Amino acid sequence: MFAISPLRENDFPGWYQQVIKASDLAENSPVRGCMVIKPWGYGLWENIQALLDKVIKDTGHENAYFPLFIPLSFLEKEAKHVEGFAKECAVVTHHRLEENDGKLVPTGELEEPLVVRPTSETIIGESFSKWVNSYRDLPLLINQWANVVRWEMRPRIFLRTAEFLWQEGHTVHSTEKEAFEETLKMLKVYKDFAENELALPVIPGEKSEGERFPGASNTFTIEAMMQDGKALQAGTSHFLGQNFSKSSNIQFSNKNGDMEYAYTTSWGVSTRLIGGMIMVHGDDDGMRVPPRVAPQHIVILPIMPGKDAAKDEAVLECAQKLSKDLKAQSYSGREIRVRVDKRDKGGGEKNWEWIKKGIPLRVEIGPRDLESGTVMVARRDKAHRDKLKMSFEELNEKVPELLEEIQNNYFQQAKSFRDSNIETSLKTREEFESYFQRKEGNIGFVRAKWCGDPKTEEELKKLKVSIRCLPEDQNGKVGKCILTGQEATIEALFGRSY
Repeated sequence: MFAISPLRENDFPGWYQQVIKASDLAENSPVRGCMVIKPWGYGLWENIQALLDKVIKDTGHENAYFPLFIPLSFLEKEAKHVEGFAKECAVVTHHRLEENDGKLVPTGELEEPLVVRPTSETIIGESFSKWVNSYRDLPLLINQWANVVRWEMRPRIFLRTAEFLWQEGHTVHSTEKEAFEETLKMLKVYKDFAENELALPVIPGEKSEGERFPGASNTFTIEAMMQDGKALQAGTSHFLGQNFSKSSNIQFSNKNGDMEYAYTTSWGVSTRLIGGMIMVHGDDDGMRVPPRVAPQHIVILPIMPGKDAAKDEAVLECAQKLSKDLKAQSYSGREIRVRVDKRDKGGGEKNWEWIKKGIPLRVEIGPRDLESGTVMVARRDKAHRDKLKMSFEELNEKVPELLEEIQNNYFQQAKSFRDSNIETSLKTREEFESYFQRKEGNIGFVRAKWCGDPKTEEELKKLKVSIRCLPEDQNGKVGKCILTGQEATIEALFGRSY
């Protein structure tokens, strides 16, 4: 028996929704398309934010905050940008409510509608045009932690919601070379963060023209494979060239005193990363949280039968002392996070709640354990009945090692699954279409030569397939495009996606 129904293999979308519910990560809001992120889910986001924020600052960026509301005229300055987001924009047109026949009615129409931030290039560009005057003001390296709104037609918690949380970096540079280097540097930051902290193996590469961020000259991405074989775009970094500096009038005086338009970048990741972790690491018993971002590393479950108050008190005191000793340890440069679950619930019920939440380590301690000086330790990367007897001293000593083993196991399991589901042997369009249309067996990614013809990207939509990226590690060899048969040197990664 498993804790989650339906199982992954029977109904992956249904399984995903049930894992979110069972692990108490989030729930749907009364507002269509929005989510309530519950403490366990928000604890995940807080750790993602803390770890990534440190890296962002270590690479020379500073945090700032910009308005949620963007004048419609700002978006109109960048035609491609507007076209890319027009169908997703929420717009404020009135500024007050009045009662009419017992109902509240919007009145006080605004002179200019305000768009609720779908992304911030245009509003931030307006500020940058004031902040940047000379080459001495550059580079300007800014990051923002914020919420954004995109009116999703088919919302799904963490993956596509009308409102979500993210960070967005925005930088200004004096040269094209420096801006391009910044774009690639932040892509590497995202790749390292996803793999080292979230245990998500990703494939970095450039987006094709058809998948490029609206208004960008180049878009780079990290793509992860979910357990159903679909791709998740886990983070993007955009080289914007001079497109946004021209529309926002970001100019500077160079060393010769001449005015030039600057080069800009933008890059971001969001709460979508939590959805990625669920679909990469989760199993049929619930969530499995990578230790480096887990809200709690260890839960201590005191077993108190209630027949002897003195013994129950002794068990609880021992649990509290063990918690204090464990918190004195560190893992991955941060204090180990421990929860003593003292709730008045049955031991089995509490145990399964924490299994479903995906906490890395569960420690059980009861009256007999006090006598023997041992505890029972269960790892979330092992079967739930697989428990290890350890002395208090041994547990204290080995906890950092156990957590790192779990972290590494999650990454290796995910990488093994991904690598075994990348098809590289297909040569013809017929083989390609047959692969994505088959009814049995896993459908993952196809890596093959592509000629770069934009028409082929439109044709792929019939198969519900897209080019996920042009991977960084190109071999440069000449071959034949899998879609047209034309000569091609570029390799593309094809797949279905969220």
